[in-house]
Amino acid sequence: MTTHDTPPPQRPGPEHWAELLQVRLERIEGLLAPAQQASESESERPAWRRRTQGEQRWAVMAALLVAVWVQWALPERLTIHPHWLLPVLELVMMAALWVAHPHRRIEYRSRLLRTLGLLLAATVSLANGWSAVILVRDLLHGTEGSNAVALLMTGGGIWLTNVIAFSLWYWEWDRGGPAARALGTHQNPDFLFPQMQQEGIAPEDWEPQYMDYLYVALTNATAFSPTDTMPLSRWAKLLMSVQSTISLLTLALIIARAVNVLK
Repeated sequence: MTTHDTPPPQRPGPEHWAELLQVRLERIEGLLAPAQQASESESERPAWRRRTQGEQRWAVMAALLVAVWVQWALPERLTIHPHWLLPVLELVMMAALWVAHPHRRIEYRSRLLRTLGLLLAATVSLANGWSAVILVRDLLHGTEGSNAVALLMTGGGIWLTNVIAFSLWYWEWDRGGPAARALGTHQNPDFLFPQMQQEGIAPEDWEPQYMDYLYVALTNATAFSPTDTMPLSRWAKLLMSVQSTISLLTLALIIARAVNVLK
């Protein structure tokens, strides 16, 4: 009976270790590829669709101060009594927003701050809507007085405040508001600005800010229809329709009455 010695196991050679290293590198590369592609796709997105630095608040605060000043300057018969109630309430809410969010930029979401912002826009709209209704009633009944200059100044102030009020609504609701736009959480826009439609006509870091929505409200109040910025969502179309109707009725009645007074 013969016995065969078992050959000793051979140690892996350099070729084996090279193949094993190659396999592991390919696995690591496969794991990193999706993350790299996601990073590249994120950088290729336009600024208005990705996370960016929040916009500054000075423009919207300046517009709110103008609205409060106009409401304070209106005759008492056109305001909710007491005359100082809503302007003071608006100033208090502006101060609360400033204290709760002391940073110069709107960079994070807060349910409390968003609620305060919407309440502020609603208060401005309520005060201005009340003034517009009283003015239209007086115009229809011929009890607004015979001073054409005062009539035009009062009507112009209400019309300007109406523009500011609707610009606040556009700014607060488009893609979830300024904080949500800065975080890039909403991809589908409610307003289609020209800079979104064509590359190369605006800086790479362009994204809509309050002044853009103020321009939309101003052009909609003067042209009574969209101009270069198109509403996409149903609520945006509804808001723009309401603003156009209010602006048309207000301007038509004020101008007609002022012409009659001047004659």
